[in-house]
Amino acid sequence: MLTSTQLLKGAWVTVWMTVVSMALGLVLAVIVAAARSSRFIVLRGITGFYVWLMRGTPLLVQLVIIYTGLPQIGIKLGVIEAAILGLVLNEAAYLSEIVRSGLMAVPTGQTEAARALGMSPLKVFRVVVLPQALRVMIPSLGNSFNALLKTTTLLSVISVQELLRETQFAVQLNFRVLEGLVAAAIYYLALTTLWGLIQRALEKKFGRGYDRNYRRKATQGAGVGQAAELTEAVNR
Repeated sequence: MLTSTQLLKGAWVTVWMTVVSMALGLVLAVIVAAARSSRFIVLRGITGFYVWLMRGTPLLVQLVIIYTGLPQIGIKLGVIEAAILGLVLNEAAYLSEIVRSGLMAVPTGQTEAARALGMSPLKVFRVVVLPQALRVMIPSLGNSFNALLKTTTLLSVISVQELLRETQFAVQLNFRVLEGLVAAAIYYLALTTLWGLIQRALEKKFGRGYDRNYRRKATQGAGVGQAAELTEAVNR
């Protein structure tokens, strides 16, 4: 069963749908996080309601509503489109909180010092805020990707031919239920293990050269001395 072409095909569908959903979900999450941090109360209210709704209802229910409910109001989506939409909307609600907390973790004194040095808002975000926020976000984002790999099993309910669905088809043909499910579990274990190695490599890369003493000093407030330290850190 491990070398079954059906399971290999299902594993491939699981991987690419996870990657696409995570990428699109992260883009939407950044937009939602920015809106929730906006000074406009309407934007904060809309995005706050969206996060509350997505996080407060099961993904399975959301998928069924998108796939079978939306056609009743004239919105018809294919299986793949409905699956990706459901995963993206659900995942973005969780990722937006990760992004928002990561951005909030960067001391405001550093952004103030960077502006005092004459940096543009875009450069402040790219050079000062984003690198430090990524160090905070990567572990949580990595865990979310790991969980999403396994969450794709729910897509079998709306007939997406991912790994679990293909395993079910294979079992129906040869009636080797235990062997088929164990093979699927091994595939999931292999995928999550591989991602664990990638995640550790990313954490090591983005954590390289990070001066914890500098971070501690940076939280003490903005000033001339801090601006000098920030310049040295940026140029390092």
